Amino acid sequence: MKIIPASFQITKRTHSQLLIRILGAGGILIGSNVNAAPTVLSPPPPVAVQGWPSLQSGRLCPSLQRSFKSLLGQGSSAWSVSVVDRHGQLLADINGTVAKVPASNQKLITTAFALDKLGPDFKLHTQLLRRPDGVLEISGEGDPDLGVTEIQRFAMAALGQGGSRTFRSHDDLQLLIREEPQQRWWPSDWHPADRIYAYGAPITRLALTSNALDVAVTNPIGRLQRLLEREIHRQGGKAHLSLVNHDQVKTSSAQSVLLHEEDSAPMHALVSLANAESHNFTAEVLLRHAAESWDVRLASREAMRWMQRQNLPLTGLRIADGSGLSRNNRMSSQTLATLLMRMGHHPLAPYYQASMAIAGQRGTLRKLFRGTSLEGKFWGKTGTLNGVRSISGILETVDGPRYVSAIANGASSPNRTIGLLLKATQRFSPCSSSLSTSN
Repeated sequence: MKIIPASFQITKRTHSQLLIRILGAGGILIGSNVNAAPTVLSPPPPVAVQGWPSLQSGRLCPSLQRSFKSLLGQGSSAWSVSVVDRHGQLLADINGTVAKVPASNQKLITTAFALDKLGPDFKLHTQLLRRPDGVLEISGEGDPDLGVTEIQRFAMAALGQGGSRTFRSHDDLQLLIREEPQQRWWPSDWHPADRIYAYGAPITRLALTSNALDVAVTNPIGRLQRLLEREIHRQGGKAHLSLVNHDQVKTSSAQSVLLHEEDSAPMHALVSLANAESHNFTAEVLLRHAAESWDVRLASREAMRWMQRQNLPLTGLRIADGSGLSRNNRMSSQTLATLLMRMGHHPLAPYYQASMAIAGQRGTLRKLFRGTSLEGKFWGKTGTLNGVRSISGILETVDGPRYVSAIANGASSPNRTIGLLLKATQRFSPCSSSLSTSN
């Protein structure tokens, strides 16, 4: 999302406080009292395996459809808008099969893919290993929380402090840093101008503060090497650090000794970081792990294959990255609304919903719709690029959840229109023509 994101140029302690704020509403689901004391999500109970509802386009809600046509007027060609109920019934649709640039609504695909493939307790690991030849190596998996404090602990472990190992101060520590080649640090179609900002920081496995300070750290490996070497020297040691391609080191874990490990927050916190705060770096890392590839082209293909298995309308769908910063992504409102509905029936649905921003309360929606009927009733994902505005999510109505997606490319006053579309969806629920379907 091309806005100034929440500050991630912070230590792990401060970042953890951010995750606590994100998870504060994690236990609140649609239909509950949003003013209750916030709780952290616990794993949901098992859900019986049932067939997934599919999109049913036979009956629209006439009053809602007329309202949408009136609100969009002559500018309707700039929009793709769809509303689906929990049974898969399409209630309103304007250009719903027309694929448009989704901006950060792309993250709804990425987080659904990652949650389904990896589960809510998956963690990213950063490890220090000692190989049989005595050489140390450090490798990571893209933990967005990794910071200077963790580097200090890795240096201490490398020097054998704490009594478990010995290190002679005159020894020159041999340490390999395993990382992806530079050509994989950014998706090739990210605009060069975006790469200098924090939201366009390079995607690496060993990323201190998500490779961002006030702006992107364009040489993150050089920064890591300097800080690690300086910390080893500060603790009384000497080090010779070498950078190697991550895939070139094939030493079996059975042959190496794990000296130290730092774990990320669990998956359900990471998807909240990606969706509620629209953190591009985290979304890109989740895509790569769910696809088991750090080549974004291959990872995008795996996400596309996953979408094809979900029984969703996919006309025009194109996946180019995990965050939505690429303008080569394409997605229709029918695809997104139906994905939201399908995930609403997923055994991990509470985690998916709890990862989203909440109108007037948290995340990228915390300043929007305050004091309106939408406050606390809409859980969603925003998206912004130049000329692009999108919002998709779950709207609480008196007739149950409505899965809404609205994507605008080149529309005038898109923010105001989005609010009116959401309020109309609330107002025309239940719809006289859909009562039998909804009950």
